Amino acid sequence: MGFVHLHLHTEYSLLDGACRIADIPAAVSGAGMDAVAVTDHGVLYGAVAFDKACRAAGVKPIIGCEVYVAPRTMADKQYPADTDYSHLVLLCENEIGYKNLSAIVSRAFTEGFYQKPRTDLDFLRTHAEGLIALSACLSGPLSKRLLRDDFAGARAAAEAYAEIFGRDCFYIELQRHGLDRQEEVNRRLLLLAEELSLPVVATNDVHYLQKGDAKLQELLTAIGTGSTLGDSGLSFETEEFYLKTPQEMEALFADLPEALENTVRIASRCAFDFEFGKLHLPAYTPPDGSANEDYLRRQVEAGYADKVARGLLPERAYYRERFGYELSVIVSMGFTDYFLIVADFVGYAKSRGIPVGPGRGSGVGSLVAYLLGITDVDPVKYGLLFERCLNPERVSMPDFDIDFCDRRRGEVIEYVAEKYGADHVAQIITFGTLACRAAVRDVGRALGMTYAQVDEIAKLVPRRLGITVAAALEESAELRGRVESDPAVRRLMEFAAALEGRPRNASTHAAGVVITDKPIIEYVPVSSNGGDAVTQYPAETVAELGLLKMDFLGLRFLSVLDDAEKDVRRKDPAFSLAAVDDGDEATYAMLSAGDSVGLFQLESDGMRALLTKLRPYCLEDIMSAISLYRPGPMQSISRFLKNRADPASIRYVDERLADILGSTGGCIIYQEQVMMIFRVLAGYSYGRADVVRRMMSKKKVDEMEREKAFFLAGAAENGVRPETAESVFAEMSDFAKYAFNKSHAAAYAVVAFRTAYLKCHHRREYMCALLNSVAGDNRRVDLYIDDLSRAGIRVLPPDVNESGEGFTVVGDNLRFGLAAVKNVGGAFAAFIVQERLANGPYTGFEDFLLRTQGRGNVRMIESLVNCGAMDGFGHPRSRMAAAAESAVQTVAGMNNGVIAGQMGLFDAVGGTDELFRIDYPDLPEYPAMQKLAYEKELVGVYLSGHPLDGYRSALRRAGVVSTQTLAERLSAGEWNEKQTVTVGGILKSRRQKITKKNEIMAFCVLEDLQGECELIVFPSALEKLSPLLSEGAVLLVTGTAQLREAVSEDGEDELKLLVRTARRAEPDGTAAEAEKPARTRAGVYLKITADNEKALDEALEELRAYPGGSAVFLYYEKDKKLLAAKQLRVAAADGLLARLRELLGGANVAVREG
Repeated sequence: MGFVHLHLHTEYSLLDGACRIADIPAAVSGAGMDAVAVTDHGVLYGAVAFDKACRAAGVKPIIGCEVYVAPRTMADKQYPADTDYSHLVLLCENEIGYKNLSAIVSRAFTEGFYQKPRTDLDFLRTHAEGLIALSACLSGPLSKRLLRDDFAGARAAAEAYAEIFGRDCFYIELQRHGLDRQEEVNRRLLLLAEELSLPVVATNDVHYLQKGDAKLQELLTAIGTGSTLGDSGLSFETEEFYLKTPQEMEALFADLPEALENTVRIASRCAFDFEFGKLHLPAYTPPDGSANEDYLRRQVEAGYADKVARGLLPERAYYRERFGYELSVIVSMGFTDYFLIVADFVGYAKSRGIPVGPGRGSGVGSLVAYLLGITDVDPVKYGLLFERCLNPERVSMPDFDIDFCDRRRGEVIEYVAEKYGADHVAQIITFGTLACRAAVRDVGRALGMTYAQVDEIAKLVPRRLGITVAAALEESAELRGRVESDPAVRRLMEFAAALEGRPRNASTHAAGVVITDKPIIEYVPVSSNGGDAVTQYPAETVAELGLLKMDFLGLRFLSVLDDAEKDVRRKDPAFSLAAVDDGDEATYAMLSAGDSVGLFQLESDGMRALLTKLRPYCLEDIMSAISLYRPGPMQSISRFLKNRADPASIRYVDERLADILGSTGGCIIYQEQVMMIFRVLAGYSYGRADVVRRMMSKKKVDEMEREKAFFLAGAAENGVRPETAESVFAEMSDFAKYAFNKSHAAAYAVVAFRTAYLKCHHRREYMCALLNSVAGDNRRVDLYIDDLSRAGIRVLPPDVNESGEGFTVVGDNLRFGLAAVKNVGGAFAAFIVQERLANGPYTGFEDFLLRTQGRGNVRMIESLVNCGAMDGFGHPRSRMAAAAESAVQTVAGMNNGVIAGQMGLFDAVGGTDELFRIDYPDLPEYPAMQKLAYEKELVGVYLSGHPLDGYRSALRRAGVVSTQTLAERLSAGEWNEKQTVTVGGILKSRRQKITKKNEIMAFCVLEDLQGECELIVFPSALEKLSPLLSEGAVLLVTGTAQLREAVSEDGEDELKLLVRTARRAEPDGTAAEAEKPARTRAGVYLKITADNEKALDEALEELRAYPGGSAVFLYYEKDKKLLAAKQLRVAAADGLLARLRELLGGANVAVREG
């Protein structure tokens, strides 16, 4: 008889379907079936992935969707009437059906969305061709009416759908899950079918593959609804919603064999195939009407001539040969219009003054792209390969990722939409997945476990990108032990493993945009996000379908560079960032000193430490640093640095490798190097080398073994010894998955260098632009202000007579902007600045109030006073604040009364001060700490000082680690959460809590120079430390640090310290503090314990990498001996100290100053 499942929900029903697409084909064929349909709720998200998976396994895929039908029309959106939508299953019979289904689900999002994406009968009527409709489940249009005992309504609905789709294309769907009233509905459905002569079909509404997965489906539902497992009304009533075998379905529908036979008939009628590989690029029309290929060639020739004339490129035959070859490949592969389109919108952006980045991705390897102005990096100069951009031996789209200023990216997208048609342009969807830690937390919540229980387990998962449950259990012995000893934890991790990797939610790709030759819904369905059209297929699928996909990235640092460059031009009109020398010695000296806070890609503690060891002197060094400082390649850093310091010690297994690996210290860092090795040693073309590189990166073992034989044979022909070829192939295979795209690194390095150049030569202008870009992020603002202070540059408080709306350069310092002051707002800040520019500086508090009357309220005025923005008026803040309310009321009365009419006379005589004077109360100025507290509250940072200013030396000597460094290292997984560290700062708050054992514990907030963390003080510690933990106390606190992960995706992790000990910090210059240098020699002190002794050799290697003037002392805890490290003096740089604390423990590293 046979049977085919025509109603099935995959993981792309987003938490309402447990069927993994990768597992469906095997389950279907294993059950003895050769076809299956996908019918996710309201979307086609997984259609292409489903199609590919089925065809690869020899199973016929049927593309469909269970759509939502509005009770009235798509335009009607009133509660509750229009929430009573019905389900309807639609299956594609052919290509016309697919295009119609794409239109239906797209319009359901863009026009019909109301709780769900809904279509309506009118739209179905005009898009029914090529579709087969099934009446769906108990939520279908017929069943819902029958459940209300509305047989007449059900009959009318059936007739309507039969009329819309045709009597041979509308089937009454029957299901038997043992649900309440289901059989009663089925009897009535059969009566309808008989009366109207409509065919019936049997389905099983599959939500999971195995009957045993019912609990998994229930768990997904609980996660999706924010409930817990077992909540009534949320789970399915039975466990029958699985992929049943034909035999099971035959047993269920033994009385209705035709319902089963019809599944096979429908499956045989459905014959839609996706078309992969055929390009559907929009047409580009040259402005001069010439042929596209001729126009492209002329543009490239003109670009080359221009760059030669400007001294950017030499006039050499090789360049002409290179771009001639690239043009021949571009034309032969059909990408002429592609390059012209990209050049067009990049050119548009530049013509409108929209900052554009130097490029990103493998497209930077194209000389044609450079000559067209798409990229800003000469690929010949840096040894970049065109085949990484466009490979004639592997037909795929070029990869152009274009960075635009984050403030104006939208303008470029608008231009493209206007030029090619709004219905031809869409952004691209992306799916958030249940990563390992997220899966653990989501499952734990759904299982009803407490936050503390789940948090404890989640933190045992190593902090590593892409970590899986299986890998976590392998790497973490403690996690493995908990799973083996605790059934609840075992259940948690089993469910997490079953759910990890599944799509959890849909959102918009940060950069992806697709442009099509025809309306986009003819190729891919769209959804809507914030009013923008978004493809329902992800970026990789869009490219596979032959559509033009671009990444329009919004890069904050381009805005920073643009703002800083404009600021510099105010004093040097001829300045051009594009023309600066990328070999500037001063810039590289600054980077070598680790002065890279605030620089693109270079500001983390770890990167700063690497730069001080690397001591870069050219752009290629920055490229190497960016490529090495990532998980995986990090393992090569020490080898790279050693070889770079002593090139003569490098030994190549084949001397031909020297030209390829010489610039990277004999190490394979770049994908391009892998390709070059294949070419030089084994005679591969670059095209084939790139294909093999991709194979290696994906660890396709069988294919790699076959390729190895070709490599060894080619190497033998080129005179390479067999053992050498074996070792080289093995090393490439191991490193290919980590190797970085050199084209990408080169583009990143250009932006990084430009930020560094500006910071080196125009520090004030650069840091001002940088601060404006992070306004509102107090942690970043604090960090950059601290960095400026180390350079002797102050960030002055807001001032109504000097500040702009944002940060501004004022003389040798920077000035806070008025818009940054809490309660003030952008509109009032803008008015203050405009009024000052138009009518001169404010002469006093009275003058300010009169000239801004009606624009700002009392709260705004008090905020400006208390943050110091009116200090220039010569009155104490306390007095102006106290007088503000009555003064504002007086001015308002003047404006509304008779006196207001006299204002012009007094203005003419000589000023408003004669008309309005404030009687200030006789109050002392705020105490210094209250001033600082107001500044912190209103601006987010301290301005007139810092509560820890008098403790900076003491904190350095104590070897404290900053809360920012601590958070970064824990978040990156570079430090583990059980490491003992010491932090130092001022106690901002303390609250106590009674534990279940009726004991008292405390939660405190400690603030240091760069951030803050929460101190958790358990009862045993609190009993000893309570007298110390008073608000305002400056403390040195030792304990174990941990990060509490953010609940939301856009939230920040919270840093916490489990306190062991604490002591008061002595202020700099006190008698107690002054005695210490007499007893202790200056230098770097390391405590060597039984736990860290094994890391001593590595610590000494780190010390040697930082030559300087400070002595090094080793204290051996076991022997109670202090020894000086002879002939070793170091620079006690932040990067060195951070690395030493990482190796030896934070409490075991200290600096004593002489």
